[in-house]
Formats: sequence, C-alpha cells, structure tokens
Amino acid sequence: MIRTLVTFALGMALALPASAREEVVLGLSQDEVSISADFDGSEILVYGAVKRETPIPVDPPLEVLVTVAGPFVPLTVYRKERKLGIWVNADAVEVDAAPSFYAVATSGPWEDVISHVEDLRHSVSIPRAIRSVGAQVEEAQTFSDAVIRIRETSGLYRLLQGEVNIREETLFSTRVRLPANLIEGAYVTRIFLTRDGSVIGQTEAVIDVRKVGLERWLFNLSKDQPLLYGLLSLSLAIFAGWGASAAFRAIRN
Repeated sequence: MIRTLVTFALGMALALPASAREEVVLGLSQDEVSISADFDGSEILVYGAVKRETPIPVDPPLEVLVTVAGPFVPLTVYRKERKLGIWVNADAVEVDAAPSFYAVATSGPWEDVISHVEDLRHSVSIPRAIRSVGAQVEEAQTFSDAVIRIRETSGLYRLLQGEVNIREETLFSTRVRLPANLIEGAYVTRIFLTRDGSVIGQTEAVIDVRKVGLERWLFNLSKDQPLLYGLLSLSLAIFAGWGASAAFRAIRN
C-alpha cells in the first residue's frame, strides 16, 4: 500500500510540470531562400507564440532567444609569424565544425536571458556553437576567438541583444538578415524560452538555401564535369582578355 502511494505521488509530481509547461509555436516568413546571380541577401521574419494551459507566471519574466545557424563545416585556422622578414604560417588548429553563418537574437541582455550552464547544455552563444578544436597547441582558444572575430567583421556571426520583441509574454518576433555570401544548405532556426536563465521550452525549424538559375547550372557543372567547367572558364577568360585588348586598341586609334 505504501509503495502504491509513493508511486502515485511520484507520478503526480512528474505530471504537474508537464501541465504547466510552456511550448513554442513557431513561424517563418519564408522557409526557402534562392541564391541567384543578383542575390544580395535576404531578411527572415521569425515569429511565434507561447502555448500554455495555465495562467501566465507572474515572476520571473519570460525571455526568448532565436538562433539561426548555417551548415557546419570544418576549417583550419593558422597563426602567422614573422621570420627573417617574411610572414609564414606557424601554428595551426583544426576546428572540428564551425557554422558558416550564425546569428543570435535575444529579448534582453545576454546575462539576463540564459545562464552559463544552459548555454553549455544547448550551445547557444557564438563561442559555444564552434565545436572543439582537434589539435593540441598552446592558447588554442585564441584560434577560436580569431574565427569569431573574422566572421563578425564580415557579418557572418552576429549577436543581436534586445532584438526579440515580446508582447504580453505570449507573442514574439524578430528579424534576421542573411548576407549575400551564403553557402547552400539547411539553416537551422532554434527558439528557446527561458525564465530566470533556465530553458523551459524550445523548438526548431529549417530554412533551405539553394542556388537557382545560372548560379545553379555553373555550380552543378563544376561538381559534375570539372574538366568542362575549367575549359569554359578558360575560354571566357581568353575572350574577355581579347575583348579588352580590342577595345583598348579601338580607343587609342
């Protein structure tokens, strides 16, 4: 009998949080992005609502994080040193995987939105999104910092604090600008709901980025028939050089 009561009590304790759970209903302004010859970037509207079966908790306030991550690719980071007056590659670190694009938007200051422990668990921040390095060198973290610094400068990594709008702790929205120099692949969008720095709900969706038109044809040609692609590129270069030379002679005469 006592065992039955204990089992029932445990079952009720586990059931209560489930009934009070806050879930995300997510929407995207577009789930496909086409890269054409005149593609200069795209803006994605990420919006949604919080689904709950209980009254809105009074405290702590609801916070929302939105991340958009491009395809993860391995890369090698070099550190240059000056030797005998010449800059040469010295140490190198193999980064297992780094997102080709990564944006994080929050509803408030970073330290108020998510705790360090939850960031470690879900790999939300930009440094956590870059997976561990493979080489054992001194100051390996400086190589990861270099990747972040370079890609932040080029607009590929972005931290957008306070850019998520929340209305009545139920509706939320933000806009994420995708740059022109995207690579093809699946761009995973994740939404995190937090209270007091702890993640209480999450969901994700995928934005498919693909080349179209002439860009697609040239890309497929370079992959499927590299010899023909090389000959075509060489022919175009020769023709362009000849055309420029002919135009120069015509202007001079």
